[in-house]
Amino acid sequence: MTNRERVLRILDGKAPDRVPWIPRLLIWHQAQQLAGTLPERYRNMPLREIERDLGMGTPARDGRVFRSSVSGVQSRSTALDARNLLTELTTPAGVVTTRMQGSDDLRAKGIQDLQVEFMLRGPQDYAVAEYITENTTYAPTYEEYAAYEAEIGDDGYPLVSCGDCPFHHWMRALVGYGSAFYHLNDHANEVERLLAVMSDRDRSDVWHLIADSPARLILHGVHFSSQMTPPHLFERYIEPYYRDLSALLRSRGKVLALHADNDSRHILENIRRAGFGMAECFATHPMVETTLSEARAAWGDDVIVWGGVPSTILEDPYTDEQFESAMEGIFRDIAPGTACILGVSDNIMPDAKLRRIRRIGEMVQERGAVPIAS
Repeated sequence: MTNRERVLRILDGKAPDRVPWIPRLLIWHQAQQLAGTLPERYRNMPLREIERDLGMGTPARDGRVFRSSVSGVQSRSTALDARNLLTELTTPAGVVTTRMQGSDDLRAKGIQDLQVEFMLRGPQDYAVAEYITENTTYAPTYEEYAAYEAEIGDDGYPLVSCGDCPFHHWMRALVGYGSAFYHLNDHANEVERLLAVMSDRDRSDVWHLIADSPARLILHGVHFSSQMTPPHLFERYIEPYYRDLSALLRSRGKVLALHADNDSRHILENIRRAGFGMAECFATHPMVETTLSEARAAWGDDVIVWGGVPSTILEDPYTDEQFESAMEGIFRDIAPGTACILGVSDNIMPDAKLRRIRRIGEMVQERGAVPIAS
Protein backbone atom coordinates (compact mmCIF):
# COMPACT_ATOMS: atom_id res chain seq x y z
CA MET A 1 0.00 0.00 0.00
CA THR A 2 0.97 3.63 -0.47
CA ASN A 3 0.75 6.11 2.39
CA ARG A 4 -2.34 7.59 0.76
CA GLU A 5 -3.99 4.20 0.67
CA ARG A 6 -3.04 3.52 4.29
CA VAL A 7 -4.54 6.79 5.52
CA LEU A 8 -7.74 6.25 3.54
CA ARG A 9 -8.07 2.70 4.90
CA ILE A 10 -7.77 4.07 8.42
CA LEU A 11 -10.37 6.79 7.72
CA ASP A 12 -12.68 4.00 6.51
CA GLY A 13 -12.24 2.16 9.82
CA LYS A 14 -10.20 -0.61 8.20
CA ALA A 15 -6.71 -1.95 8.87
CA PRO A 16 -3.80 -0.93 6.59
CA ASP A 17 -1.00 -3.31 5.68
CA ARG A 18 1.24 -1.50 8.18
CA VAL A 19 1.10 1.53 10.41
CA PRO A 20 1.84 4.71 8.44
CA TRP A 21 4.82 6.79 9.64
CA ILE A 22 3.93 10.41 8.84
CA PRO A 23 5.59 13.01 11.09
CA ARG A 24 6.08 16.75 10.51
CA LEU A 25 9.64 17.33 9.29
CA LEU A 26 9.25 20.95 8.16
CA ILE A 27 10.65 22.75 11.23
CA TRP A 28 13.68 20.43 11.40
CA HIS A 29 14.29 20.95 7.68
CA GLN A 30 13.96 24.74 7.83
CA ALA A 31 16.28 24.97 10.84
CA GLN A 32 18.98 22.89 9.15
CA GLN A 33 18.70 24.96 5.98
CA LEU A 34 19.02 28.24 7.87
CA ALA A 35 21.98 26.96 9.88
CA GLY A 36 23.67 25.37 6.86
CA THR A 37 23.72 21.99 8.60
CA LEU A 38 21.68 19.83 6.23
CA PRO A 39 23.53 16.61 5.39
CA GLU A 40 25.27 16.82 2.04
CA ARG A 41 22.91 14.39 0.33
CA TYR A 42 19.91 16.54 1.27
CA ARG A 43 21.22 20.02 0.42
CA ASN A 44 19.68 20.17 -3.04
CA MET A 45 16.79 17.79 -2.33
CA PRO A 46 13.18 19.02 -1.90
CA LEU A 47 11.52 18.23 1.42
CA ARG A 48 9.18 15.65 -0.13
CA GLU A 49 12.14 13.70 -1.47
CA ILE A 50 13.86 13.83 1.91
CA GLU A 51 10.70 12.44 3.51
CA ARG A 52 10.68 9.56 1.05
CA ASP A 53 14.37 8.89 1.66
CA LEU A 54 13.71 8.68 5.40
CA GLY A 55 10.88 6.20 4.90
CA MET A 56 8.04 8.52 5.90
CA GLY A 57 4.95 9.97 4.29
CA THR A 58 4.11 13.66 3.95
CA PRO A 59 1.65 15.25 6.43
CA ALA A 60 0.00 17.30 3.64
CA ARG A 61 -1.25 20.18 5.80
CA ASP A 62 -1.52 22.94 3.17
CA GLY A 63 -4.84 22.08 1.55
CA ARG A 64 -7.71 24.57 1.83
CA VAL A 65 -11.40 24.26 0.98
CA PHE A 66 -12.33 27.91 1.63
CA ARG A 67 -10.78 31.31 2.09
CA SER A 68 -12.03 34.26 4.12
CA SER A 69 -11.88 38.01 3.70
CA VAL A 70 -12.92 40.91 5.95
CA SER A 71 -14.50 44.16 4.81
CA GLY A 72 -14.64 47.47 6.64
CA VAL A 73 -11.46 46.89 8.62
CA GLN A 74 -8.28 48.91 8.19
CA SER A 75 -5.10 47.18 9.36
CA ARG A 76 -1.82 48.96 10.06
CA SER A 77 1.29 47.21 11.37
CA THR A 78 4.20 49.00 13.03
CA ALA A 79 7.54 47.51 14.07
CA LEU A 80 8.12 48.73 17.63
CA ASP A 81 11.61 47.27 17.55
CA ALA A 82 13.40 44.29 15.99
CA ARG A 83 11.35 41.80 17.97
CA ASN A 84 7.90 43.37 18.35
CA LEU A 85 5.21 44.03 15.74
CA LEU A 86 2.12 46.03 16.73
CA THR A 87 -0.99 45.74 14.55
CA GLU A 88 -3.83 48.25 14.82
CA LEU A 89 -7.29 47.31 13.52
CA THR A 90 -9.65 50.21 12.88
CA THR A 91 -13.37 49.49 12.41
CA PRO A 92 -16.61 51.48 12.63
CA ALA A 93 -17.10 49.78 16.02
CA GLY A 94 -13.76 50.92 17.45
CA VAL A 95 -10.03 50.35 17.38
CA VAL A 96 -8.08 47.40 18.84
CA THR A 97 -4.43 46.38 18.77
CA THR A 98 -2.44 43.16 18.92
CA ARG A 99 1.27 42.55 19.37
CA MET A 100 3.53 39.76 18.12
CA GLN A 101 6.92 39.12 19.70
CA GLY A 102 9.80 37.09 18.36
CA SER A 103 13.17 35.92 19.60
CA ASP A 104 16.45 35.80 17.72
CA ASP A 105 16.96 32.13 18.59
CA LEU A 106 13.56 30.95 17.35
CA ARG A 107 13.66 33.09 14.22
CA ALA A 108 17.07 31.65 13.38
CA LYS A 109 15.37 28.25 13.33
CA GLY A 110 12.40 29.40 11.25
CA ILE A 111 9.92 29.24 14.16
CA GLN A 112 7.12 31.79 14.10
CA ASP A 113 6.65 34.70 16.49
CA LEU A 114 4.31 34.53 19.49
CA GLN A 115 1.23 36.67 20.08
CA VAL A 116 1.68 38.41 23.44
CA GLU A 117 -1.06 41.07 23.35
CA PHE A 118 -4.66 40.48 22.27
CA MET A 119 -7.48 42.60 20.87
CA LEU A 120 -9.92 42.07 23.75
CA ARG A 121 -8.66 44.07 26.73
CA GLY A 122 -12.02 45.19 28.16
CA PRO A 123 -15.77 45.10 27.51
CA GLN A 124 -15.54 48.02 25.06
CA ASP A 125 -13.52 45.86 22.65
CA TYR A 126 -16.15 43.15 22.16
CA ALA A 127 -18.12 45.25 19.68
CA VAL A 128 -15.05 45.28 17.44
CA ALA A 129 -14.75 41.50 17.51
CA GLU A 130 -18.45 41.21 16.69
CA TYR A 131 -18.06 43.63 13.78
CA ILE A 132 -15.13 41.65 12.36
CA THR A 133 -17.04 38.38 12.72
CA GLU A 134 -20.15 39.75 11.02
CA ASN A 135 -18.14 41.31 8.18
CA THR A 136 -16.09 38.23 7.32
CA THR A 137 -17.10 36.40 4.15
CA TYR A 138 -16.11 32.95 2.95
CA ALA A 139 -15.63 31.48 -0.51
CA PRO A 140 -14.99 27.87 -1.54
CA THR A 141 -11.64 26.87 -3.05
CA TYR A 142 -12.52 23.34 -4.11
CA GLU A 143 -10.53 23.36 -7.35
CA GLU A 144 -7.47 24.55 -5.46
CA TYR A 145 -7.93 21.71 -2.97
CA ALA A 146 -8.30 19.12 -5.75
CA ALA A 147 -5.04 20.31 -7.33
CA TYR A 148 -3.28 20.06 -3.95
CA GLU A 149 -4.57 16.54 -3.32
CA ALA A 150 -3.32 15.51 -6.76
CA GLU A 151 0.06 17.07 -6.01
CA ILE A 152 0.38 15.07 -2.77
CA GLY A 153 -0.38 11.89 -4.67
CA ASP A 154 0.65 8.62 -3.03
CA ASP A 155 2.80 10.27 -0.34
CA GLY A 156 -0.16 11.00 1.95
CA TYR A 157 -3.64 12.45 2.19
CA PRO A 158 -4.49 16.12 2.93
CA LEU A 159 -5.42 17.20 6.44
CA VAL A 160 -7.44 20.36 5.80
CA SER A 161 -7.26 23.11 8.41
CA CYS A 162 -10.63 24.83 8.98
CA GLY A 163 -10.07 26.89 12.11
CA ASP A 164 -11.17 26.49 15.71
CA CYS A 165 -14.43 26.45 17.65
CA PRO A 166 -15.70 29.84 18.86
CA PHE A 167 -14.93 29.38 22.56
CA HIS A 168 -11.35 28.26 22.11
CA HIS A 169 -10.65 30.77 19.34
CA TRP A 170 -11.87 33.49 21.70
CA MET A 171 -9.70 32.13 24.50
CA ARG A 172 -6.53 31.51 22.48
CA ALA A 173 -6.52 34.25 19.84
CA LEU A 174 -8.82 37.10 20.92
CA VAL A 175 -8.42 37.48 24.68
CA GLY A 176 -5.44 35.25 25.49
CA TYR A 177 -5.17 32.43 28.01
CA GLY A 178 -3.86 34.79 30.68
CA SER A 179 -7.03 36.92 30.69
CA ALA A 180 -9.73 34.47 29.57
CA PHE A 181 -10.92 33.39 33.00
CA TYR A 182 -11.09 36.98 34.23
CA HIS A 183 -13.26 37.90 31.25
CA LEU A 184 -15.53 34.90 31.83
CA ASN A 185 -16.11 36.19 35.33
CA ASP A 186 -16.08 39.97 34.84
CA HIS A 187 -17.56 40.37 31.34
CA ALA A 188 -19.79 37.30 31.02
CA ASN A 189 -22.51 39.03 29.00
CA GLU A 190 -20.06 40.32 26.41
CA VAL A 191 -18.35 36.93 26.18
CA GLU A 192 -21.59 35.00 25.73
CA ARG A 193 -22.88 37.44 23.10
CA LEU A 194 -19.68 37.25 21.06
CA LEU A 195 -19.61 33.44 21.26
CA ALA A 196 -23.20 33.31 19.99
CA VAL A 197 -22.36 35.60 17.06
CA MET A 198 -19.30 33.51 16.17
CA SER A 199 -21.18 30.22 16.43
CA ASP A 200 -24.07 31.48 14.28
CA ARG A 201 -21.66 32.57 11.54
CA ASP A 202 -19.82 29.24 11.58
CA ARG A 203 -23.04 27.26 11.39
CA SER A 204 -24.57 29.38 8.63
CA ASP A 205 -21.53 30.23 6.49
CA VAL A 206 -18.65 27.85 7.20
CA TRP A 207 -20.02 24.42 8.01
CA HIS A 208 -21.70 23.86 4.64
CA LEU A 209 -18.49 24.84 2.81
CA ILE A 210 -16.64 22.14 4.74
CA ALA A 211 -19.41 19.55 4.37
CA ASP A 212 -19.80 20.15 0.62
CA SER A 213 -16.05 20.08 -0.04
CA PRO A 214 -14.14 17.20 -1.64
CA ALA A 215 -11.89 16.85 1.46
CA ARG A 216 -12.46 13.96 3.86
CA LEU A 217 -10.07 14.76 6.73
CA ILE A 218 -11.03 18.01 8.45
CA LEU A 219 -8.89 19.68 11.15
CA HIS A 220 -11.15 21.98 13.16
CA GLY A 221 -9.94 22.58 16.72
CA VAL A 222 -6.45 23.13 18.17
CA HIS A 223 -4.51 22.98 21.44
CA PHE A 224 -7.31 21.91 23.80
CA SER A 225 -5.87 21.01 27.20
CA SER A 226 -6.85 19.68 30.61
CA GLN A 227 -5.63 22.94 32.12
CA MET A 228 -7.15 25.65 29.88
CA THR A 229 -10.21 23.77 28.58
CA PRO A 230 -10.94 21.49 31.58
CA PRO A 231 -13.88 19.06 31.52
CA HIS A 232 -16.55 21.44 32.88
CA LEU A 233 -15.71 24.17 30.34
CA PHE A 234 -15.28 21.65 27.52
CA GLU A 235 -18.70 20.18 28.28
CA ARG A 236 -20.42 23.57 28.38
CA TYR A 237 -18.75 25.53 25.59
CA ILE A 238 -17.05 23.08 23.24
CA GLU A 239 -18.90 19.75 23.11
CA PRO A 240 -22.27 21.06 21.83
CA TYR A 241 -20.61 22.81 18.88
CA TYR A 242 -18.60 19.77 17.86
CA ARG A 243 -21.36 17.23 18.42
CA ASP A 244 -23.40 19.01 15.76
CA LEU A 245 -20.48 19.56 13.39
CA SER A 246 -19.14 16.02 13.72
CA ALA A 247 -22.60 14.56 13.01
CA LEU A 248 -22.84 16.66 9.84
CA LEU A 249 -19.37 15.63 8.68
CA ARG A 250 -19.96 11.93 9.40
CA SER A 251 -23.11 12.08 7.30
CA ARG A 252 -20.87 13.20 4.41
CA GLY A 253 -18.22 10.51 4.98
CA LYS A 254 -15.73 12.90 6.59
CA VAL A 255 -13.58 12.61 9.72
CA LEU A 256 -13.25 15.47 12.20
CA ALA A 257 -9.78 15.90 13.70
CA LEU A 258 -8.33 18.11 16.43
CA HIS A 259 -4.72 19.24 16.76
CA ALA A 260 -3.95 17.48 20.05
CA ASP A 261 -0.47 18.77 20.92
CA ASN A 262 -1.29 19.36 24.58
CA ASP A 263 -2.09 17.57 27.83
CA SER A 264 -5.46 15.90 27.25
CA ARG A 265 -5.47 13.40 30.13
CA HIS A 266 -8.60 14.82 31.79
CA ILE A 267 -10.55 15.56 28.60
CA LEU A 268 -10.15 12.27 26.74
CA GLU A 269 -13.80 11.40 27.31
CA ASN A 270 -14.92 14.91 26.31
CA ILE A 271 -13.03 14.55 23.03
CA ARG A 272 -14.75 11.24 22.31
CA ARG A 273 -18.23 12.58 23.21
CA ALA A 274 -17.70 15.63 21.01
CA GLY A 275 -17.44 13.31 18.01
CA PHE A 276 -13.81 13.75 17.04
CA GLY A 277 -12.58 10.91 14.87
CA MET A 278 -8.89 11.78 15.07
CA ALA A 279 -6.40 13.35 17.50
CA GLU A 280 -3.60 14.68 15.30
CA CYS A 281 -0.08 15.44 16.61
CA PHE A 282 -1.20 13.65 19.77
CA ALA A 283 1.15 14.55 22.64
CA THR A 284 2.14 11.96 25.23
CA HIS A 285 4.34 11.44 28.28
CA PRO A 286 7.04 12.61 29.05
CA MET A 287 6.03 15.85 27.28
CA VAL A 288 2.64 15.88 29.04
CA GLU A 289 0.88 13.76 31.66
CA THR A 290 -1.20 11.84 29.13
CA THR A 291 0.13 8.44 28.13
CA LEU A 292 -0.47 6.70 24.84
CA SER A 293 -1.85 3.63 26.62
CA GLU A 294 -4.41 5.80 28.48
CA ALA A 295 -5.64 7.31 25.24
CA ARG A 296 -5.90 3.97 23.49
CA ALA A 297 -7.82 2.54 26.46
CA ALA A 298 -10.22 5.51 26.53
CA TRP A 299 -10.82 5.75 22.79
CA GLY A 300 -10.28 2.29 21.36
CA ASP A 301 -10.67 2.62 17.61
CA ASP A 302 -13.25 5.42 17.89
CA VAL A 303 -10.58 8.14 17.78
CA ILE A 304 -7.63 7.69 15.43
CA VAL A 305 -4.32 8.58 17.06
CA TRP A 306 -1.93 10.41 14.73
CA GLY A 307 1.24 11.02 16.72
CA GLY A 308 2.36 9.26 19.88
CA VAL A 309 6.11 9.82 19.51
CA PRO A 310 7.29 12.59 21.89
CA SER A 311 9.73 14.88 20.08
CA THR A 312 11.96 14.91 23.16
CA ILE A 313 13.05 11.29 22.70
CA LEU A 314 14.67 12.24 19.38
CA GLU A 315 17.09 14.62 21.12
CA ASP A 316 19.63 14.79 23.92
CA PRO A 317 19.69 14.13 26.83
CA TYR A 318 17.88 10.93 25.80
CA THR A 319 20.41 8.24 25.00
CA ASP A 320 20.10 5.88 22.05
CA GLU A 321 19.23 3.10 24.51
CA GLN A 322 16.46 5.18 26.08
CA PHE A 323 15.17 6.09 22.63
CA GLU A 324 15.02 2.43 21.57
CA SER A 325 13.25 1.49 24.81
CA ALA A 326 10.70 4.28 24.40
CA MET A 327 9.95 3.22 20.83
CA GLU A 328 9.49 -0.39 21.92
CA GLY A 329 6.90 0.85 24.40
CA ILE A 330 5.13 2.89 21.73
CA PHE A 331 4.80 -0.15 19.47
CA ARG A 332 3.36 -2.14 22.38
CA ASP A 333 0.85 0.63 23.13
CA ILE A 334 -0.42 0.99 19.55
CA ALA A 335 -0.91 -2.76 19.04
CA PRO A 336 -2.68 -4.15 17.07
CA GLY A 337 -2.02 -1.03 14.97
CA THR A 338 -5.54 -0.16 13.89
CA ALA A 339 -6.74 3.47 14.08
CA CYS A 340 -3.17 4.70 14.32
CA ILE A 341 -0.81 6.86 12.27
CA LEU A 342 2.64 7.15 13.81
CA GLY A 343 3.87 10.73 14.06
CA VAL A 344 5.82 13.12 16.28
CA SER A 345 4.25 15.64 18.59
CA ASP A 346 4.21 18.43 17.74
CA ASN A 347 7.03 18.52 15.21
CA ILE A 348 10.42 16.96 14.67
CA MET A 349 12.36 19.80 16.24
CA PRO A 350 15.68 21.36 15.13
CA ASP A 351 17.86 19.36 17.56
CA ALA A 352 16.41 15.96 16.63
CA LYS A 353 19.04 13.39 15.65
CA LEU A 354 18.73 12.31 12.05
CA ARG A 355 19.72 8.72 12.81
CA ARG A 356 16.78 8.41 15.22
CA ILE A 357 14.36 9.83 12.67
CA ARG A 358 15.60 7.28 10.15
CA ARG A 359 15.50 4.53 12.77
CA ILE A 360 11.76 4.97 13.33
CA GLY A 361 11.21 4.38 9.62
CA GLU A 362 13.26 1.19 9.90
CA MET A 363 11.27 0.05 12.95
CA VAL A 364 8.01 0.59 11.09
CA GLN A 365 9.31 -1.65 8.31
CA GLU A 366 10.52 -4.24 10.82
CA ARG A 367 7.52 -4.46 13.14
CA GLY A 368 4.78 -2.16 11.89
CA ALA A 369 2.81 -4.77 9.94
CA VAL A 370 -0.82 -4.86 11.11
CA PRO A 371 -1.77 -6.62 13.31
CA ILE A 372 1.14 -5.62 15.54
CA ALA A 373 1.94 -8.08 18.29
CA SER A 374 1.50 -6.60 21.78
